[in-house]
Amino acid sequence: MMAAATVAGAAATAAAISLFTYYLFLRKSGSKLPWTLTTRGNGRRTRRKGLVEAIGNTPLIRINSLSDATGCEILGKAEFLNPGGSVKDRVAVKIIEEALESGDLVCGGVVIEGSAGSTAISLATVAPAYGCKCHVVIPDDAAVEKSQIIEALGATVERVRPVSITHKDHFVNIARRRALEANVASVKRETNDIQTNGSAHAIVKTLHPKQTNGSAYANSEVPHIGKCFPNSDSKGGFFADQFENLANYQAHYEWTGPEIWEQTKGTLHAFVAAAGTGGTVAGVSRYLKEKNRNVRCFLMDPPGSGLFNKVTRGVMYTKEEAEGKRLKNPFDTVTEGIGINRVTANFMMAELDGAYRGTDREAVEMSRFLLRKDGLFVGSSSAMNCVGAVRVARDLGPGHTIVTILCDSGMRHLSKFFNDEYLANHGLTPNATGLEFLDQ
Repeated sequence: MMAAATVAGAAATAAAISLFTYYLFLRKSGSKLPWTLTTRGNGRRTRRKGLVEAIGNTPLIRINSLSDATGCEILGKAEFLNPGGSVKDRVAVKIIEEALESGDLVCGGVVIEGSAGSTAISLATVAPAYGCKCHVVIPDDAAVEKSQIIEALGATVERVRPVSITHKDHFVNIARRRALEANVASVKRETNDIQTNGSAHAIVKTLHPKQTNGSAYANSEVPHIGKCFPNSDSKGGFFADQFENLANYQAHYEWTGPEIWEQTKGTLHAFVAAAGTGGTVAGVSRYLKEKNRNVRCFLMDPPGSGLFNKVTRGVMYTKEEAEGKRLKNPFDTVTEGIGINRVTANFMMAELDGAYRGTDREAVEMSRFLLRKDGLFVGSSSAMNCVGAVRVARDLGPGHTIVTILCDSGMRHLSKFFNDEYLANHGLTPNATGLEFLDQ
């Protein structure tokens, strides 16, 4: 009886492996999976309806205080007015739609991402509109209200310690593993269903040669399904991969960039924004450059990030730091969602004329200045972008139009960036009355 059980278990395992091989083969070949939803016969995407229809077409507002102070028109794209509260709503829509169309994600599947906050919130907001679930891996040093929002939206949140991207337990790498776990579990369920119908052996026999000849499965790590495995009743998982998935860049090239061009009637002189994944600055800069090569595009980089050096000097780190040698979390900044020490596939698409570097104090002071003078309650990345906009305006001189991104509001930054005690502990208590903090 024990032998029979062992044989049955071995057969089940073999069937699961074979089905997983089949699953990966279909993905690589571009074939549709059995449960994949297809697009309309004419190949066109139907018009977005419901919640996602409200994403985009955000206003481009004049930031009066900064415009008056510089003699330029400084305009902010009010992305905090998207349903999910940030510019990342656009990315979430594009990533999910492309994954559904390719068959990498199916209705009922789980969208899985490693995110410091805003992308995770957007995915958790948008995923249900497409019939999907969401699982987020987030570093535990991110503002706590971000994970609270994600949980309130119905997503699963897994908080982990912050480590370097080179570490296997970096939040992005864990998210990638969770997606694989979800797919393995989905295949096992399919195997059980097939075994019930008495057809598992036929599939094993058919796919066994691929399995033993260097198939995709042979080169893939299939992890143990642990307690953190997302939504075990789902139809597989999809790793959104916002840093390397070019759907991120494409969302801004096809969507945000054209809106800015139309809203300014093509009269802007410069665009400036910080980068995390690099999708926004890449997509917008490339689109604007294609429309007018004279539009100047700049990066605004926070403390701890290596992109300023990469843009201005061609190397990621200073002389004292060999590129790729950092083994622990390198960031020493109160800003969230921007700054990185590697060049992502999305950032590589950017067309930049230069870069600026900002400080935490400048971001904190700018956020309070905008709140006092304009009633704009923006988050840390938006504040840093506005620091960049003033720098660009001063360099170009009066009479120019500069556009930046108001990524999200201050509502998801209350426990850190807008917490007086937290800022005092970091020597960042704001005290400026005007823009004098930019002259220091």
